[in-house]
Amino acid sequence: MELIKGSVKTCEILLQEYMAHNQLAQNAEKLSFTGVGDKDVYNITAPFEDAGELVIAGRVESRDSEFSEVRFFVEQNGEWVPREGAPTFELQDPFQTRIGGELVLGGVQIYPHPTQENALMWRTVFYKGKSIAELKPFFKGPNGMKDLRIVELQDGSVGVFTRPQGEKGGRGKIGYSRVNRLEDLSIELINNTSLLDGQFIDEEWGGANEAHLLSDGRIGVLGHIANFDAQGDRHYYPMVFVLDPATGKYSDIKLIAVRNKFLPGAAKRTDLVDVVFSGGLVRNGDGTAVLYAGISDAEAHRLTIADPFQEFEQA
Repeated sequence: MELIKGSVKTCEILLQEYMAHNQLAQNAEKLSFTGVGDKDVYNITAPFEDAGELVIAGRVESRDSEFSEVRFFVEQNGEWVPREGAPTFELQDPFQTRIGGELVLGGVQIYPHPTQENALMWRTVFYKGKSIAELKPFFKGPNGMKDLRIVELQDGSVGVFTRPQGEKGGRGKIGYSRVNRLEDLSIELINNTSLLDGQFIDEEWGGANEAHLLSDGRIGVLGHIANFDAQGDRHYYPMVFVLDPATGKYSDIKLIAVRNKFLPGAAKRTDLVDVVFSGGLVRNGDGTAVLYAGISDAEAHRLTIADPFQEFEQA
């Protein structure tokens, strides 16, 4: 399918389009995590293989705290339990990919603000290794930037999705560049990456959560778009778009799910009830896919949807 970029679509317009098309949404399920005491597990990755076993990385956190750790879980008798002997990381919102045959794990690191007393700053950090057990840190992104993502392209180079905020990105906009290899990643390159125009109005924001290399070499991006309502409550929606690294062209954003398609559940705060944070997408190869997501900053759910990238791979 050809990539045709239209005008900016707000959350309201995207919601109207989603509801009008009666999108597939079935097999909604809340994932059950044990072995973490009374803490929540949310903003998970999709399951990925490590040492012959399917593993989920999840954000583990007390309901009344923002200080979290990333832990790894395996499924036993329908429940996800901490993987024995696996490391833990003091991070939020884990993500993973594979580059050059190695596992790359990333997340958001919180640390004391360099200039403001009693304030926190954050950045995206990356680890790599042959397996979870061998993960070592290799790159720290710019201060104040979440949702930094990388993906291996067909020619072995690396696509880089950025998400600056502030003077350049407002509340948060997506940028894209590429490097020949992981070792070429730099703060300067990320800060100088051009934004993808026409994705978000200034009052709304979004970011990339996971990038999929499609069969024709284009990149399928799983992300989120978000806004505040008049009461100050947050609304986060899972979305996708496709980008051609050869031309730089990209498709319009499209919603792939909404909160009420998942099961009812708990919320960390009342302003977070309508938050669906895209974690990962497993494409089944039959026209469907399973979306793994953090729900209301308190739970982890999954939902079967139509494969949002299949139309781009059909001749």
